[in-house]
Amino acid sequence: MTAKFDELLGALSDAGVEFILIGGVAATVHGSARLTRDVDVVYRRSPENLTRLVSALQAHSPYLRGAPPGLPFRWDERTVRGGLNFTLTTTLGDLDLLGEMTGGGSYEALLKESIEVQVFGRTLKCLSLNQLIAAKRAAGRPKDLEALAELEALRQEARKKPGEA
Repeated sequence: MTAKFDELLGALSDAGVEFILIGGVAATVHGSARLTRDVDVVYRRSPENLTRLVSALQAHSPYLRGAPPGLPFRWDERTVRGGLNFTLTTTLGDLDLLGEMTGGGSYEALLKESIEVQVFGRTLKCLSLNQLIAAKRAAGRPKDLEALAELEALRQEARKKPGEA
């Protein structure tokens, strides 16, 4: 299945879900040439936002990525309240929903480290380049460590331009 990042982010944004782009999409926003296969976000865990989040994804058949077919899984507010981080597959593509992220914490903690960006014609919150680098370093996974050299180079370039990074 081809990921439809524009539609996936549109579904979240149109429903008023409060989230911050992180991961590969955030890296791309900052100029990375690496491809990503999923959308990663940190979402606000307020009751109102959980309601919006569940509603936004309901029509797109969210299911636990990697779970055996037929495993009982109910996408509802109780499930999201009872969990924290979800790796989902949807009809629009894969989505990693994080209530907290390594090297950054919760939505509220990351809000001051986010910037507003234009993505697919929408204004969205995105992790700053500095915080994205710190988060990738903290995560320490091989794929994150591989991305660091490029992100560091992008930060160096941005520092040469006034008003960026």
